[in-house]
Amino acid sequence: MNKVKIFVATALLFVTAQLSTQAQTAAPKIGYTNVDYVLSLMPESKQIESDLKTYSTQLETSLQTKVKEFETKGAEYQKGASAMTDVIRKDKEKELMNMRSSIEEFQRNAEVSLQKKQQALLEPAYKKMQKAIDDVAKSNGYTYVFNSDAGAGTAAILLHAPEDGNISDLVLKQMGITPPAKGAPAPAVQAPAASNTSPGKAIAPATGKKNK
Repeated sequence: MNKVKIFVATALLFVTAQLSTQAQTAAPKIGYTNVDYVLSLMPESKQIESDLKTYSTQLETSLQTKVKEFETKGAEYQKGASAMTDVIRKDKEKELMNMRSSIEEFQRNAEVSLQKKQQALLEPAYKKMQKAIDDVAKSNGYTYVFNSDAGAGTAAILLHAPEDGNISDLVLKQMGITPPAKGAPAPAVQAPAASNTSPGKAIAPATGKKNK
């Protein structure tokens, strides 16, 4: 009987050890990166910011031209309204209302257009970053990689993590970019942005897997 008990106890210890080993083996390795930090050090970043600023300036110039024309006609109407016939006054008022509606519509369309331009400019950079994240995750055994920043409309989901889980510099090196030296002043983390458009639409930095 004692031999049976010893055998059973030994068997249970063996099974428990196996399960413990399997659990440790199956435990996911989690890393994180700062998407805005990485993007700010990519050579594409300055060009994206410049192109976006140029595009935004063009839209702003067109808008100001429309507004100035509206203000000029409005001033003319105010100055001569008392001398106008009812037909002319109503026609001028209708013209001003149409101009104001046109300005409001242009503003709405400009915002949408600027967001689309931003997405188009950022998408290649985010795809490049995603590939680097995937490569780093695969070569270093990371099961999941989270985005730790909240810039450019992205959601910060990481509140605390050990520094050795930060793969940002590894991602930069994977793309051939030399990270700033430890202790050196960090670059201003400012990803090119025109709106609250989330980079996650072009890249999924919260996982170690490519977008489907």
